[in-house]
Formats: sequence, structure tokens, C-alpha cells
Amino acid sequence: MNKTAPENILVIDIGGSHVKGIIINSNLKVVHPYQKTPTPPNLKPATLMATIKTLTKNFTHFDKVAVGFPGYVKQGIVYTAPNLNDFAFRKFPLSEELAAFFNKPVRLVNDADLQGFALVKGKGFEMVITLGTGFGTALFMDGVLLPHLELAHLPVRKNYDYDDFLGDAALELEGDKKWNKKLKEVLDNFRTVFNFDHLYISGGNAKHINFALPEDISIESNRDGIKGGAVLWNAVETYSLKTIFPKSIA
Repeated sequence: MNKTAPENILVIDIGGSHVKGIIINSNLKVVHPYQKTPTPPNLKPATLMATIKTLTKNFTHFDKVAVGFPGYVKQGIVYTAPNLNDFAFRKFPLSEELAAFFNKPVRLVNDADLQGFALVKGKGFEMVITLGTGFGTALFMDGVLLPHLELAHLPVRKNYDYDDFLGDAALELEGDKKWNKKLKEVLDNFRTVFNFDHLYISGGNAKHINFALPEDISIESNRDGIKGGAVLWNAVETYSLKTIFPKSIA
């Protein structure tokens, strides 16, 4: 009996500081190594597309594309991009543009959701937070992605949301000691509000955490999180999660 060959998936993770790419197969084996390039300042859709094209010019032999984007996305369309250039990306059909360029089907989710697919174990209510340019979150129940909530933009203090409170700018301005104190406060609050079974912390600034974490909170590799793109393609389509096909095979 012939076994079906694993599919290769190009995964693109768009962040406030870097755009990253890797090709992995459906068995989570790396086919083309992880690469990244700085995210251009004052990013616009055309600049993002050019950046992705340059990053992936030597990426070949893949069947599908998975993309994580730092904002609210639905049905392959970007609606917000608070840490990039919010107004420029309103209702930008990113999946359609990428499907046309690569001539491959594309799935697009929030970047924290993408990380979450790689990190969660599928047991109970699991939460992911990402600490980077901003503050990202993803929620899963028994391994199923729940509707994305932009918790980063809930107020924490007067005139401060979670992005302001724990993002890059706060860490740079206030230093490790105060930033860690605030993060610990947020984790305690999230435990009270969400009653998670496990919380995973990822993102480039997770390395600054300097206090002990309980057993149900863990720090995970930011690079491993990009592998969530392969798991994303195992997810059942929903109203928000839609596969966008190139017109040639739609």
C-alpha cells in the first residue's frame, strides 16, 4: 500500500520587527531552513509584498502557504495592523495577493494564532501570549482555535492598553525590572479571568522574563512557533478561517 507523500508548506510569519519564512512538511520536518529579514519601517501593502517576494525567492517545491499577520484578519483579509501601518492595511486582501503570486492556496491567521497551533497540546483551555513589538494572544479549546480577540487593545491602565503596557517600547523605556513586575501582574490577572489549563509564552521578548513561572505557564521557542503553519492546514475551515485559492485553480 502506497503512503501519501507529505505536503510541503511555506510558512510566512509577519512581525513588527521581522518577516520570517520556512518550508516544513505536514510531518513538521524542515524542508527549507528558517530565514528572516527586517520589517521595513512605515510598512505598506506593496512594500510587504516586495519583502515577502525577496525573502522567499529561493524557496521552492511547496504545495500550500500559511501566513501569520500581526492584526485582526478574517477570510483572508487584513482588517487591522496596529503595529505596522494600520490605515494602509485596512481590508487588504493579503491571501488573494499571495495566492496569485505563489499560485498556491493560502491560509491566513493572526500571528499569535499561528504560533499557538505549534505550541498547544490539545488538552483543555490553552492560551498563548506573544511578547514582541506588541502583545499578542491566542485561545484554544481542546486544540481547536477559538475566535481571535484583540486583547492587546483592552485598557490596562488609564490611556494604556496591553501593547503599550508590555510592548517593545515599554521594555526599552522602563527596563527589565519594571517590565517583569507588570508582566507578572498581567499573568496573575489572566489566570483569574481565563482560568486556563496552560499558558504558553512566546515572542522575542520572552527571553527577558526573570521570575519563576508555575507549572502551568511555560516559555516556548519563538522559532518553533512558526511551525504552526503546518498544523494550521489541518484545521477545519470556519467562517473566519478560509482557504483562498489562486484563480487558476479556484
